[in-house]
Amino acid sequence: MKPVKTFIVVADGAHARAYLNDGPGHGISELPSYARDMDLKASRDIDADKPGRTFDSGGQGRHAMESPTDSQRHAKNEFARGLAEKINAAMIAGEFDRLVLIAAPATLGDLRQHLSKQSSDNIHGEIAKDLTHAGDKEILAQVGSVLAV
Repeated sequence: MKPVKTFIVVADGAHARAYLNDGPGHGISELPSYARDMDLKASRDIDADKPGRTFDSGGQGRHAMESPTDSQRHAKNEFARGLAEKINAAMIAGEFDRLVLIAAPATLGDLRQHLSKQSSDNIHGEIAKDLTHAGDKEILAQVGSVLAV
């Protein structure tokens, strides 16, 4: 019988790590090629330029325009999009059979939004926690609640 490979992704809005489980009793092994880090700046630093200005529609007044989205939130969403693209590519390449997502709640939602149907269909479990700074033992303990490791 072919072993079932489970891809475990641990992420927040700016950091990601990935692990592989080859079946019960094999534990998890980190995949360094999937590690991603983004230097996430504060919104005030991202939006350091003054917003544009517009004329008042009914007179001589002028008003500052506000950014339509929170720049930091947008950056986190883009980080999740890039991570989802890597997961989708790994799924197509047959690198894993099942997927377990461990992510901060907002990042988990972003990942779900950007995953392909094939990747989404193979999600075996989700844990809505930020464990990006946790050690391998803690991650292994958390994964044990959704997967036989």
